[in-house]
Amino acid sequence: MLAMNDLWTSILLGIVEGLTEFLPISSTGHLLIAEHWLGSRSETFNIFIQLGAVLAVTLLYWRKIVGLVVGIQKPENLDYSLKLAVAFFLTSIFGLAAKKAGWKLPDQLAPVLLAVFVGAFWIFLAERRFRFLEPTARIGWMTACAVGIAQVLAGVFPGLSRSGATILTALLFGVNRPAATEFAFLLGIPTMFAASLFSFAQETHFFHTLPSDSWSSLAVGFVVSGVTGFAAVRWLLSYVQSHTFIPFAWYRIGLGAALVGLLSLPWKS
Repeated sequence: MLAMNDLWTSILLGIVEGLTEFLPISSTGHLLIAEHWLGSRSETFNIFIQLGAVLAVTLLYWRKIVGLVVGIQKPENLDYSLKLAVAFFLTSIFGLAAKKAGWKLPDQLAPVLLAVFVGAFWIFLAERRFRFLEPTARIGWMTACAVGIAQVLAGVFPGLSRSGATILTALLFGVNRPAATEFAFLLGIPTMFAASLFSFAQETHFFHTLPSDSWSSLAVGFVVSGVTGFAAVRWLLSYVQSHTFIPFAWYRIGLGAALVGLLSLPWKS
């Protein structure tokens, strides 16, 4: 049985992950704030709640995914799929290079704080440039490559936000908000599944050791993250039809201010 304290911690962290993973506000920054009071959880738990969030997006886009696979012979579907593949390939190659170089996610607030503020500036920059461009729903090859590299930057600088970095990069190339969001989310599905499964295999020594968390705790975090992630993504897809990302920039500035305050407080582990 799952202890009440662990149950509420799993629920709260699942909610935080689900709400923030696909919004351009930095899930890493929010999880660090939550863990400051709730205590840090294992890497396996973080992997499970991330998988819950990405499963939610997969369910939302299952028709689009099936349509791309079944209709791959259509030129427009083949073109779109190839651009997703190229973006994923660039993310994988540069991401593995970063891993080989010994890079790993920091567990301190300071580097995340910097990335949170940089992300706010990126939103202002992208939205300002977008006003002077002719919006298009078409994803170009340069856009696809840039979005793939942006995913790597978001991984190297946690707090930047993977979804934010990819969506805003597409905006910089003139892709309208709905099309940029869709491409970023579809790219995020294989990227996050691959990264999560790779991390889980490493964490469990390729499945030879059991996770340190109870299976109940992992299941609760997974389900809660999936449910809240589903709701958050559905809301965002509706929001971007007629709104800019500027409010998220101001939110990030507020989040950064909160992180500044946490830097002066003792860390709970």
